[in-house]
Amino acid sequence: MPIVIDKDIPAYKILTDEKIFVMDKERAFAQEIRPIEIAILNLMPTKETTETQFMRLLSNSPLQVNITLIKTASYASTHTDSSHLNKFYKNFDDVKHRKFDGMIITGAPVENMDFEQVAYWRELEEILDWTKSNVTSTLFICWGAQAALHYFYGIKKHPLKEKCFGIFAHQRIRDGIAEPLMRGISDEFHMPHSRHTIIYAKDILHVDKLKILAYSKRAGASIIKSIDNRQVFVTGHMEYDRYTLKNEYERDLAKGHKIKPPVNYFADGKTDEVKMNWTSTSNLFYINWLNYYVYQVTPFDINKI
Repeated sequence: MPIVIDKDIPAYKILTDEKIFVMDKERAFAQEIRPIEIAILNLMPTKETTETQFMRLLSNSPLQVNITLIKTASYASTHTDSSHLNKFYKNFDDVKHRKFDGMIITGAPVENMDFEQVAYWRELEEILDWTKSNVTSTLFICWGAQAALHYFYGIKKHPLKEKCFGIFAHQRIRDGIAEPLMRGISDEFHMPHSRHTIIYAKDILHVDKLKILAYSKRAGASIIKSIDNRQVFVTGHMEYDRYTLKNEYERDLAKGHKIKPPVNYFADGKTDEVKMNWTSTSNLFYINWLNYYVYQVTPFDINKI
């Protein structure tokens, strides 16, 4: 089944060229089927790149998925053309009366700041509260995961002496309980990370309402969920494409920052060839989330969420 997006958004042509099944809204509205409603609160500065990455993963499913893009009203992005934002994005006030089957809250390059110092923190608090009664399952990514763990459970983020930057091995937690979210994912898998702070597993183990599903010796607790499955926290970036870390590395070098090449990323030490070893895990994870945590449990009447 396709993902449903506006045919004028740049991601439509990119995904169509990749032979991914996308459908424009006019065609979708003619079908007698209830699509899955997914909201994406995009906090990343590179909004067009980020929205395409998530749409790519959400499209790789037999479900028809309707995407609503959301931006903050309390902070205006300076890295994305305003015409793009005005045409394809809504403010939270425009959608807070609605219900959604699933929601994704992305990362943001603000992890070195205290949460309360972030320009849109008060607005984000309102959105986080709203997800508890208006969304069946919410997926929090990187800083978005750190922010939600802090807000809901008082979990602290810890500064790192050196940026966690590269592709890191992760271990699944196997406790004898079949976890649908991790179905088909290997006991050891890889995930991209790009951040200056970390969530330690030891800080989560005492929280009865949370469960760690995967961790990394270098990157910390990496996949965490609430016991009721309504909140999923991923501290890395499964959605990153082949050259995202390369682009970040070259950007920081151009700014004069002292930064090492991303770990376990460039093939044979060459900075023009990338070893991509996380996409199968990414696709499985998002398929599992959409199927088991959203589609299988969300009510047919969306207003009953």
